[in-house]
Amino acid sequence: MKCPFCSHLEDKVIDSRLSQDGSVTRRRRECLQCSKRFTSYERVEEMMPLVVKKDGMRVVYDRDKIMTGLKKACEKRPVSSDDIDRAIDRIETKLAGLGEKEVESRLIGEAVMDELRALDEVAYVRFASVYRDFRDIKEFMSELTELIDIKKKTR
Repeated sequence: MKCPFCSHLEDKVIDSRLSQDGSVTRRRRECLQCSKRFTSYERVEEMMPLVVKKDGMRVVYDRDKIMTGLKKACEKRPVSSDDIDRAIDRIETKLAGLGEKEVESRLIGEAVMDELRALDEVAYVRFASVYRDFRDIKEFMSELTELIDIKKKTR
């Protein structure tokens, strides 16, 4: 693995640990050239479906796009990076479990919103306001009312 400090390609693994659910292996590595340590994560590559955008264009699934959206929504909120990673893992498991070669971007957006609703309601509303492209305060209030109604039902 390429060292992030000196770009040397040889290292040694110092420690390996599985995540709680066993889907990711965390490895501590030490570069054999500069002796600096770094962490890598290893996960099984799942065959993710192509994403069909609103305009019909097909693009390769990109975990980083979902991560960027979640991090922006959760900025300055009490949501950890581990929470975000687990949410993305659940979304990917759901997508891979569909067994489809293609999936509409709308389905991914809804899955992200479901995860955010469970993680942090403010982050959910932030994401929803951009994702659903609210045109006025009525649409925004309608979403908030729906969120409040869901919360009341779960109590």
